[in-house]
Amino acid sequence: MRVLEHLEPKRVFALFEDMCAIPHGSFHTKAISDWCVAFAKERGLEYHQDSANNVIIIKPATPGYENAPAMIIQGHLDMVCEKDADCRKDLVTEGLDLAVDGDWVYAKGTTLGGDDGIAVAMAMAILDDNTLQHPRIEAVFTTDEEVGMLGAMELDVSPLQGRMLLNIDSEVEGVFTVSCAGGCRAHCTLPVTREGFHGAGLHVSVEGLQGGHSGVEIHKGRANANVILGRVLRAAAAVSDLRIVSVRGGVKDNVIPANAVAHVIVSDEAAVRTAWTELERDLQNEFRVTDGKLRLTVTSADTAPAMDKASTTRVMTLLTCTPNGVQVMSADIDGLVQTSLNLGVLSTEGDSVLASYSIRSSVESQKRMMQDKILCLVEQLGGTVEFSGDYPGWAYLEHSPLREKMVELFREQYGREPEIEAIHAGLECGLFSGKMPGLDCVSIGPDLKDIHSSRERMSIASVQRVYAFVTELLRRSK
Repeated sequence: MRVLEHLEPKRVFALFEDMCAIPHGSFHTKAISDWCVAFAKERGLEYHQDSANNVIIIKPATPGYENAPAMIIQGHLDMVCEKDADCRKDLVTEGLDLAVDGDWVYAKGTTLGGDDGIAVAMAMAILDDNTLQHPRIEAVFTTDEEVGMLGAMELDVSPLQGRMLLNIDSEVEGVFTVSCAGGCRAHCTLPVTREGFHGAGLHVSVEGLQGGHSGVEIHKGRANANVILGRVLRAAAAVSDLRIVSVRGGVKDNVIPANAVAHVIVSDEAAVRTAWTELERDLQNEFRVTDGKLRLTVTSADTAPAMDKASTTRVMTLLTCTPNGVQVMSADIDGLVQTSLNLGVLSTEGDSVLASYSIRSSVESQKRMMQDKILCLVEQLGGTVEFSGDYPGWAYLEHSPLREKMVELFREQYGREPEIEAIHAGLECGLFSGKMPGLDCVSIGPDLKDIHSSRERMSIASVQRVYAFVTELLRRSK
């Protein structure tokens, strides 16, 4: 039984519902990619599919629009798969259970994938509409955006003639995103040596922090649990001989870690516990606004082979001296973070401590500067660094014909000005801009809330307005 068949625009929601029936989490996009190809084949449209499961579908211009510039409409096929604790659905093999609540579409117990299934549905509805007048349309559906824009990195853009790209991957209607940061990941390995050490075993946890996205929320000054852990260890080492057994914290390098824990052995347990109580008061005062629930939890632990004194010192030095958070603010755009980094994941594996960072900057030379800072620090401590997932920033264009046309149309349709936004996070537009010099990009989207969680919702009325906006933009493209 179809759930969305009564919603307008009918073709958009029908295609979205079809898509939701096919599992399409990150790294599991072959089936949804083949579905897109089947769609193109059934309609006799030109298509290109690659080994990364990216798909390009091309529809020629309608009569009278042959000389109009081609328009690229782009979104990604993969979704974040999260579910409630009591949900038994297997999101790798099962589709979603859709439902409607007033103006909102959602999936029962799981993420919805409005980010970015609605882009795919809108683009395919446009391709399927033989009454719509339009220029050459190049629909580009990338994969594994949610795990590092991996599909866009692999995409061969040679079939694309267009130099105007409409990305439908924003979450707030009426916001035009026109610039984003570039970035990379730094993976650090610090070798350690172990030896026997007699003392009391303790687990100390940094807990209760807010965390957040390391791009769009890095400017909020929230505490990083891995960095706080460095202060915790230094406070203990100041009052007692201390050896580290292990450190760990964070789950993703692009997420500000909310929790971290260290297993240590100390010679003076009472002094250490007192020092941590005092430090907890200081930290709670420092972060009372951003992280009001911060706490240090200390429990007894078994003794275990610990790092020697030199290794313990090197680990504490890394956590204490690492750059983290906002590094430079933009001088061009008020309030925009220009350069930052986030120590997102910390772990201990055998005789190595591993640290992973997300580095971001809208200025390429400053991104390289942050790479050098991490490299210098870690190499001085006897470790190594590998960089991966490098992607370019998307520079703001002072003159953007696409943006100007969209602003004019928005005024007519909405009776107000759109918000023009640059963000300190990575978007696929940056990768496309890097591959296609002179590309004119704007990112828009309908209202979504609680994305990437089982509470995710998508506004029906907002989808209607955004789709009407996109189709009218195509009609006016001559």
